[in-house]
Amino acid sequence: MATQKRYALDSLFGPADENIVSHTPHAQYLGIKAVETGPGFAVMKLPYRHELVGDPARGVVFGGVITTLIDQASGLAVACSLEELTAIATIDLRIDYLRAAEPGRDLYTRSECYKLTRNIAFVRASAWEHDIGDPFATCQATFMVGANNAGSPFSARFAKGAKQ
Repeated sequence: MATQKRYALDSLFGPADENIVSHTPHAQYLGIKAVETGPGFAVMKLPYRHELVGDPARGVVFGGVITTLIDQASGLAVACSLEELTAIATIDLRIDYLRAAEPGRDLYTRSECYKLTRNIAFVRASAWEHDIGDPFATCQATFMVGANNAGSPFSARFAKGAKQ
């Protein structure tokens, strides 16, 4: 009989603590919120704010803000796939913009860690504003696992809430 995989953050799976980004000042400043977490995935939301617009003529959110949203969700998906929390770092993040995000709408992303090795995590993600089936961007990313042996603010904050 196979043993069931244990996840460091399994006690946090389900509707997410919106403040799960509190360890990342930039994401917190942008207003990124976690919506849901589970084994190897995360869904996050970026509430629309006028000051996040990068193209005032069209009202489109700045691409760097979208990159931050996707990177944050992808890193959380990796954390949700780990048996023990450890620091992670983005190695590569490629975003394909399929179209402009609709102005004035909240943005969402769902990231999935689909392969985890000892040192590298592989993630895919999509971002949308009103229908997950109609994404405005998709992403492929890789993350280094165990990037900093000194630990991370994320590990320090959430290891206390995780099951031991």
